[in-house]
Amino acid sequence: MIVLGLDPGVTVTGYGLVQGGDRRPPRLLECGAIRPRGGAPLAKRLLEIYEGVNLVLDRARPDALCVEGVFLHRNVRSTVVLGHARAVAILAAALRGIPVVEYAPSEVKDALTGRGGARKAQVAFMVQRLLRLSTPPTPADAADALAIALCHLHARQRPGASQRAASPGRRGNLRRVRLR
Repeated sequence: MIVLGLDPGVTVTGYGLVQGGDRRPPRLLECGAIRPRGGAPLAKRLLEIYEGVNLVLDRARPDALCVEGVFLHRNVRSTVVLGHARAVAILAAALRGIPVVEYAPSEVKDALTGRGGARKAQVAFMVQRLLRLSTPPTPADAADALAIALCHLHARQRPGASQRAASPGRRGNLRRVRLR
């Protein structure tokens, strides 16, 4: 199974592709960041994110796209703008029929470190260890995206939880858009 994890943002959208499953250790395929032009209008930056996600989807053909669930910032505008970036990424996957799975930030941290309140550095260290890398992935947004993808692979290996989250047509963490 190939999983694309995304850490959407309007300045930097981190992405990470991992392959795993069948109790095999996860393997890093690719990671990086989509960086829309700074200072561009929001609509232009969203288009660049959409196009960047499409390039990754076309190249990798993942079996699932995973993102963090929405959480509230102190600044409501930041929450709304982040929602726009998430939406264009989810739309790109939905238009291809790729299942989209959301995980709460605490769920990602718990899956990787055993603690839902772990710090970013701890999560990045566990991404490095799980993928057997010499250094943590950079940029930090890519490390976060890889953590989300690894969380999904981990969830699929847990009896019951994975099937509920990943099977089409069931409720749970899966959010799927149906087109006519």
